[in-house]
Amino acid sequence: MTLSRRALLQSSVATAAVAALPAACASADGPEKSVSSLLDEATDFMLTAYPESASSAGLDTGKYAFLKSQLTDRSSEGQEVIENKVREMLARMRKVDTASLAPDQALNVDVVRSVFERSADGFDFPYGDMALLNTNWSYRNSPYAVAQNTGAFVEIPSFLDSAHSIETSEDADAYLSRMEAYAGQLDGETERTAAAGDLGVILPDFLMTKTLGQLHGAAGTPAENWGIVTSLALRSADLKGDYADKAKLIAETKIGPAIERQIAALEALAPRATNNAGVWAQPEGEAYYAWALKAGTTTTMSPDDVHEMGLDELAALHARMDPILRSIGYTEGSVGARMTALSADPRYKFADGDEGRAEIMAFIDATLDDIRARMPQAFETLVPGFLEVTRIAPEVEAGAPGAYGGAGSIDGKQPGHFWINLRTPDLHNRYTLADLTYHEAIPGHVWQGEYTFKQPLIRSLLAFNAYSEGWALYAEQIADELGVYDDFPVGRLGYLQSLAFRACRLVVDTGLHAKRWTREQAIDWFVTNNGSNPDEVQSEVDRYCAWPGQACGYKVGHSAIVGLREKAKAALGERYDFRRFNDAVVLGGSVPMTVLGRVIDDYIAREKAA
Repeated sequence: MTLSRRALLQSSVATAAVAALPAACASADGPEKSVSSLLDEATDFMLTAYPESASSAGLDTGKYAFLKSQLTDRSSEGQEVIENKVREMLARMRKVDTASLAPDQALNVDVVRSVFERSADGFDFPYGDMALLNTNWSYRNSPYAVAQNTGAFVEIPSFLDSAHSIETSEDADAYLSRMEAYAGQLDGETERTAAAGDLGVILPDFLMTKTLGQLHGAAGTPAENWGIVTSLALRSADLKGDYADKAKLIAETKIGPAIERQIAALEALAPRATNNAGVWAQPEGEAYYAWALKAGTTTTMSPDDVHEMGLDELAALHARMDPILRSIGYTEGSVGARMTALSADPRYKFADGDEGRAEIMAFIDATLDDIRARMPQAFETLVPGFLEVTRIAPEVEAGAPGAYGGAGSIDGKQPGHFWINLRTPDLHNRYTLADLTYHEAIPGHVWQGEYTFKQPLIRSLLAFNAYSEGWALYAEQIADELGVYDDFPVGRLGYLQSLAFRACRLVVDTGLHAKRWTREQAIDWFVTNNGSNPDEVQSEVDRYCAWPGQACGYKVGHSAIVGLREKAKAALGERYDFRRFNDAVVLGGSVPMTVLGRVIDDYIAREKAA
């Protein structure tokens, strides 16, 4: 069967909807102004197609105020409308002669065009969720519209809680409108899931079980206890309008039934689910993985290239870990076996239950206080690092990663977040938690994200998985180079294990999706070779199964940044400055790895000319 998304584009529904999206701004005032108009149109399109992005960036005011009551249309028709506009805008971007533009504007066009190109390629597949232009979730693409870590059910409640501000009755009314739109999103994804099932695209059985467990958990919880209801109730308590009751009514009459319909659709597909973990088992699976790997790493590396890189990087990191392990008395067995033994050492564990959860939050706060004070040693240009540390909602913790983080709103009103998974304190320990904090918060995702606010708006909205995750790993390296582990060598082991963890990801992700590993094989290889917590590894492997290619961006991006730093050192000699190199990487904005080299070449030229 030839699979295509394009049939619906001929329908009058799609044509009318496309016409409602922002139109081009013609200009006769030269290429710079014309290109600026095109980029402005791309900005308007991205915010209109993905209203969540406007709220997360603090842009849902003024001319974008109407977006505060809307959510992305996740139905088949809605996705087709977005696809059509992507292809139409890409055709115009490809006609731009960047040689006629100023260097900064040429870079802007190249960066934006690259996202539209990868998005158009992703839309070629008739299934899944192409998220590259959705700035809230651009890091993840999935062959499944609904999975344990993909879809409105796991994304919208936390988004509304953290990004939808409520100061007035109008804000609360907009929240209610979004609750109704959330029910529509669930139904849209249910429809797409059923359609994908007709093509043979079905969650692996172990992801099906996990996803249904989460949905059943919500369905079995009274609506008044749902986070999406309690968040509005708490934040609208001083407003007139009985918002808690209204939210509860929408949850009971619209969201709850939509969740039940999604459960029914998945349960109808469940008997056909297999234990094939990799996307290779899906229609056009090999082609899908080639696209996903390219999107996740922003390189042209093949699965074999990535797999071998992971093995080589892992061996080099184990060679660094071995002498530290020996110095603290762990001398027998492989590095992975010794790290497994270290993870059982009670000296580095947090207490059980709520006591341990409190210990973890206090540990993070102390770590952030310390690293903030060191930032002037690593950067000439500083940012606020405005963030909150927040527990991942308990109802989705089972399918969520150990942590994740990101910057706040462009206007500075909404803080960035470091979301931490506390389903069990045993997920974390005292020799890895500091490193996790550097990765997710400062100088990692929250810190780096604030530098993007200095870019033109569309560049602030765009994010590239390999750049942002590569930076977050480099942020861990910065912390080590600033001496945070000088008095705690076991903490340095945690940092090196983190890098090794990402090297393992290269091996496991390509193993699952290109070499047809089983889920059990992937978990066993990971635990054996890195000594990681089996509980954590299981969730990690399940994540790779749902998000092919995404996990490869971390180490590929990190190695690219480190390689460019070595290039800068060699080119500049005594003129090389640690802080100025770091500034160059973050002030250049989020870019594909194929473009980052140009950013650093420009930095080197400026330093030589200074």
